[in-house]
Amino acid sequence: MKTFKTLDEINGIQPTAIALGNFDGVHLGHQELIRKMVELAGEKGLKAAVFTFSNHPKDLLPQEKRVKCILTQEEKEQIIESLHVDYLFNVPFTKKIMMMDSQDFIEQLLVEKLHMKGACCGFNYNFGYKAKGNPQILREAGARLNFDVREIPAYRIKGEVVSSSLIRTLIASGQVEKCMTYMGRHYDIGGEVVVGNRLGKKLGFPTSNLVIDPLMVTPPNGVYVTYCTYNGVRYPSVTNVGIKPTIGHYNKNVETHIFNFDKELYGKQIRVEFLQKTRDEVKFDNVTELSEQIVRDCREARAFHMKNGEIAEKQRNI
Repeated sequence: MKTFKTLDEINGIQPTAIALGNFDGVHLGHQELIRKMVELAGEKGLKAAVFTFSNHPKDLLPQEKRVKCILTQEEKEQIIESLHVDYLFNVPFTKKIMMMDSQDFIEQLLVEKLHMKGACCGFNYNFGYKAKGNPQILREAGARLNFDVREIPAYRIKGEVVSSSLIRTLIASGQVEKCMTYMGRHYDIGGEVVVGNRLGKKLGFPTSNLVIDPLMVTPPNGVYVTYCTYNGVRYPSVTNVGIKPTIGHYNKNVETHIFNFDKELYGKQIRVEFLQKTRDEVKFDNVTELSEQIVRDCREARAFHMKNGEIAEKQRNI
């Protein structure tokens, strides 16, 4: 997949079928839309492309109206690439684009710049100045400018419309176990392991710490059953998200204890997948009480992993 990160970079491309949208979570609804676009590209002999923004359009609004990101740009690009996309146009949403009339958006940007010959969009896709553009306007332009338009209806799972706002709500409320249903993957956080206060190691439960990006949506403070992936290997783990109120006041971070693991990970890249929340973060009276609770947390997380492992093994043998 070839990725273009500015409009100025886009030159010499072949005619395209384009999936249009923000794709901020690349959830199962987004993935379905992209698959439909890839089918259209195959039918028409076009390059399969995704047009999206590297920042959320609401970033240009007042602070209180902005939304938290679900994925980093790198994660977003990796998932889109896995869906057999040839071109990714992942460009900044600017005031110039925000002020662009919907017809200019279609003619100057999509058709002239991106060589669009086919478009796929969601039923609620909006574009152009004051978001006045919609699928009907896109179809009318297609009839005039000779490009196909396929509108994808709401993608539902268990009667629920899959959307990025739904995903954000699930994560922010701690319902991480439901993310797999709508995202097709566990909610996860990745990054470089940083030095913590080393208390976990003193208590016999060494942890790998990640700093939380304030621009990202994150789960509420508490303890979670997790997987931790390091160097391509996925390990059962238990994770605390919070501010460590028993021992002081720290910025919110993610600290993960990996079972049966003794490697030093400072400065290394890891990824933590959240399976289920087990309890809220609590301020204990002393470190001894905290240590006793950590033992119980680890026991509960191990039992969860063992049960899930047994279920997965039975499913493989069916």
